[in-house]
Amino acid sequence: VRCEESRWLVVVENSSSIYLSVVVIKYEFIRRAGQKYFVSFKERGSFSKAVDFCSQQGLQLALPQNEEENNALTQVFGEGDKTAWISINNRKAQGNFAVDLKNQPLVFTKWAEGQPDRSVQDTGCTMLTENGFWTVTQECSLQAYIICQL
Repeated sequence: VRCEESRWLVVVENSSSIYLSVVVIKYEFIRRAGQKYFVSFKERGSFSKAVDFCSQQGLQLALPQNEEENNALTQVFGEGDKTAWISINNRKAQGNFAVDLKNQPLVFTKWAEGQPDRSVQDTGCTMLTENGFWTVTQECSLQAYIICQL
């Protein structure tokens, strides 16, 4: 059961055929795009903190698979810095940044002009910007929004 309107996310886990456990988490940001949910406490952190945080929640760092999902992610932005980390592995694959953190090929991209910046090589991290475009930065310690997906 997921309740988007009240900003509560309820996950029901079937731990056995007899017992059900319910986890209730109140997120500051919940958006549904198709069958996917994006959630955030609207906190900022480094790229490694973002990956670790989502993993600790049993989720994955967000990665839009189409324009609808990409647009949903930009709705997290408030005042100040308007960037969010996305789950792209910047190891070069056939000359470009083409795989996610699970080494799966990207099915959708929205690179800003001049991106991905190949001079960054495999040391960079990828951000979603407020206009919906993706950029690569070597500054993986920058404080950007952390958005997870389920």
